[in-house]
This record gives sequence, C-alpha cells and structure tokens, in this order.
Amino acid sequence: MYDFLLFTHSWLRWIILILAIVTVVMGLSGMSGKKFGKAQNALSGAFIGTMHLQLLLGLILYFFLSPVGLDAFSSGANVMKEAALRYWAVEHMSIMIIAVVVAQIGRIRIKKSVTDKGKYKAMLIFNLIALILMLSRIPWDQTARLFRGL
Repeated sequence: MYDFLLFTHSWLRWIILILAIVTVVMGLSGMSGKKFGKAQNALSGAFIGTMHLQLLLGLILYFFLSPVGLDAFSSGANVMKEAALRYWAVEHMSIMIIAVVVAQIGRIRIKKSVTDKGKYKAMLIFNLIALILMLSRIPWDQTARLFRGL
C-alpha cells in the first residue's frame, strides 16, 4: 500500500505541474481579451482537483504510512535539527499545503469573477504563485525520487 501510494504521489506531481503550466499560460494569453469558456473552466477545475488529490495522498503517506512521517513524530523537537527530516516533515508539507490553499483561493476568485479578464487574471496570478511554491519544494536534487518506480 505504501509503495503504491508513494508511486502515485510521485507521478501525480507531473500531471499537476503540466496543468499548472497550462493554466498559467492560458491565464497570460487570456489577458488579451479572450472569452473564458468551458475548456478554461475545466482545466482550472482539473488543476485544483488533482492538487486536492495530491494533498490527500501526501497526508495519508505522512501521517499513516511513511517512515519519514513516523520518524518525525518520534523525534519531536529534534526534527528541526536534522536537515533531511526537517525538509520532509516541515518544509515540503507546509509549503505544499500553502500552494494548495493559494490555488484554491484562485479557483474561488475565478468562479466569483464577473468578467473574463478577471477570471484570467485570477488564473494567472494564483496558479503562478502555486506553481512557484510547488517548484520550490520538489526534491530536484534527488533524481531517484523524481521518476520513482513501483
């Protein structure tokens, strides 16, 4: 179960990053006066939906299955002294949760905006911030984790 969820969590990241880039580019191109239609709305919804799924998988892994999460709980305050444990136990999780919150605020702003330009602006700004946050906490230096096998 752990290996499957970790594999899924690892590969779902690529779908999320692609959706983030697509929605940011779409938000940028839409600022020129394009109509915000069903395709834009669907992609925006897919982006936040996959982010919620990713968050759920990450929380299940962290709190119930991952040795890193279990080590963090047993280490207590010492988790902050060890860089690798701190990264996974605190930095990765907290920044990714913030990224989901930012993207969700963007989705709400898109739905509440009355103009197409306002929808595109919200899509661009909030999804770009979420993308930057996500990119900052993906372990790029650990290539084995980037393309994890089952």
